[in-house]
Amino acid sequence: MVSLKFFEISDFPELDYALDENQGQYTSTVEKALERIKERNDNKALAVTILQDEKPAGFFVLDFGEDKLEFTDNEKSVLLRSLSVNPNLQGKGIGKAAMQQVDRLVRENFPDCDEIVLAVNQKNISAYQIYLKTGYLYEGKSRIGRSGPQYLMHKKL
Repeated sequence: MVSLKFFEISDFPELDYALDENQGQYTSTVEKALERIKERNDNKALAVTILQDEKPAGFFVLDFGEDKLEFTDNEKSVLLRSLSVNPNLQGKGIGKAAMQQVDRLVRENFPDCDEIVLAVNQKNISAYQIYLKTGYLYEGKSRIGRSGPQYLMHKKL
């Protein structure tokens, strides 16, 4: 069973997985994402652990900072970034199940937030399909990311 919880340092050993070259161009490692949060030191980005049968299996960041305004004009939104699932556990529906639960996590913990935004590389077709299947919309907005064009997607809560 897949569930979500806010990251604890004790989760890190199981989340310290390497991403292959292909995945590494689309998302950052957990270590790099945590470093970015620490560097910012503004408490506007929160790490989330994806659990599979109560064991850390993946990770993402909910970012309430100003970066989200590159995606939306909505001040009450949150940017979902740095999503990854341990490569040894991929293909089991963990990412999709996690994306289905993000809404509830955000609503329960941030009741003023009414939208989740994200960017997905246009070549990352599997991730794009997961976002579509879990209710995210692509309405024609794109941008250039570090690895090429990205679809800007959103989901109203």
